[in-house]
Amino acid sequence: MSLSKIAATTLLLIFSAGSMAAKPTSIVFDSNAASTDGTPYASYTVKCSNGKKADLTAWDKRSKWCVGDATSEQCEKKQIKAAKIACKAPR
Repeated sequence: MSLSKIAATTLLLIFSAGSMAAKPTSIVFDSNAASTDGTPYASYTVKCSNGKKADLTAWDKRSKWCVGDATSEQCEKKQIKAAKIACKAPR
């Protein structure tokens, strides 16, 4: 097999793996709660295309979405961005 065929095959495999990355398939509301200092937030569960489930928390009347529980600092302004990050995170 020539070097160019090997390179083309490698690139194709890399592209295929990238397009198969886990993506959010559903985001389901779980509950409303409050942090230890009394700040209200909402909990959600994200289901991903690879079978993973992850937690999201919504703060400031759902204008700030964080990956993980109430102690998380990995936050986004958009729900879908936070969900995509949660699905791409290692298990």
